[in-house]
Amino acid sequence: MTETYQLHIDGQWRAAADGGTLPAINPYDQSIHAHIAVATAEDVEAAIAAARRAFDSVWSKTTPGERAKLLNRVADLLDADADRMALLETTDNGKVIRETHNQMGYAARIFRYYAGWADKMHGDVVPLDQKDTLDFAIRVPYGVVACVTAWNSPVAILTNTLPAALAAGNCVILKPSEHASTTTLEMMKLCEKAGFPAGVVQVVTGAGEVGAALTGSRLVDKVSFTGSPGVGRKIAAVAGGNLKPVTMELGGKSPNIVFDDADFDRALIGALAGIFGATGQTCIAGSRLLVQRGIYERMVEGLAARAAQIRMGDPRLPETEMGTAANEPQFDKILSFIAAARGDGARLVAGGGRAEGPGLEKGFFIEPTVFADVRNDMRVAAEEIFGPVLSIIPFDEEEEAVSIANDTPYGLASGVWSQDINRCLRMMRAVQSGVLWVNTYRVAAPQAPFGGMKDSGFGRVRGEAGIQEFQQTRNVFIDFSGDRRDPFSMKF
Repeated sequence: MTETYQLHIDGQWRAAADGGTLPAINPYDQSIHAHIAVATAEDVEAAIAAARRAFDSVWSKTTPGERAKLLNRVADLLDADADRMALLETTDNGKVIRETHNQMGYAARIFRYYAGWADKMHGDVVPLDQKDTLDFAIRVPYGVVACVTAWNSPVAILTNTLPAALAAGNCVILKPSEHASTTTLEMMKLCEKAGFPAGVVQVVTGAGEVGAALTGSRLVDKVSFTGSPGVGRKIAAVAGGNLKPVTMELGGKSPNIVFDDADFDRALIGALAGIFGATGQTCIAGSRLLVQRGIYERMVEGLAARAAQIRMGDPRLPETEMGTAANEPQFDKILSFIAAARGDGARLVAGGGRAEGPGLEKGFFIEPTVFADVRNDMRVAAEEIFGPVLSIIPFDEEEEAVSIANDTPYGLASGVWSQDINRCLRMMRAVQSGVLWVNTYRVAAPQAPFGGMKDSGFGRVRGEAGIQEFQQTRNVFIDFSGDRRDPFSMKF
């Protein structure tokens, strides 16, 4: 019997106002493993009103220490429930269990990290020219925050924002993707069990209409969005009309740059991890591999051979290395990009279609695909695919590599492989990305800020910068002179 998940509004689990639901489909076998409530505009309004009440009456009056205790409790509960949560996320979006389990532990670490920040957000005393005025600046929460997350790593993405927003003193309404909602709803259960007051954390589920109702409300004070640039532009436009601040992480087309002096074997593994980890369904995927000509053909041959050896199968099994596309629309999209690359004249050296074999019959499996001799103006290199498709682009000199790397509207992540530290430092300054890895790829830490440039978004999650995204500065002047003053002249 499949489980039916309800909305969580004002401390209560409840069905959508009109009773609507949508199926949660396992991309491995296309079975329905749950039903998810589809919120109405009425439900969204109720959640926003509850968040406002909770902020005004309870949450704005809690101490930093009280917030820290609650966040640490969630971390403990998540650690204890990591196996079940990982299995559920794998069932929901097809990501291999070896990664979803690690992500649960990482999510608990982020909760603890921001629990530690809760009582360390100090203000500043500002020295003034006026001798009889005390001035200080304090950090205050926005109030009600909407966090809209994506389907590729639901728990990891929500923990980029939820614990920071709560530690900063905000109430949060979560809206997960309709393609992968179950683990967000289970996280809500952990928050409830930890003891968060009613209305402080809530979840409304459904499709784009639900997100639009939430992010477009004038009663929501701040929006955090992770997803595609197209949807991000719509949210930014609505938020701009309401003069609402937003934080956005909008994906990428990241260059992974290998120079001929690099440790070849390490770079090859880094290239594989950059694109085939998480089935390429990650915003930081190193989908453009730029390789210097001195090692170009060797790298092409090595990657083609290694891609063919990747173990595909049931993502719930620890030996499986690559799972499915997360849903059918994404599966079809990836295949369309592969067809376009062939039509544009890219040289296919590995994969190139739907994966077939025992245990793969019902799943949205795509072969690990490698194209060589790709030009940067080809669609396969210019647009985000969000799948296991690698474009290998040759270059001759460092300046050419920089030019190709930056010739994209995106600017989220990049990698550089070289044993020349001077070159690495030059590339660090020249490549336009919010994150740059040197002689590694796909590394993250709770303490390290993360975010993009250009069409990859703005604002940062994680680290000190992540909690600052959910606070505003309030300045306070205190005149202790006791003097009367001229009411028609500002005091400077």
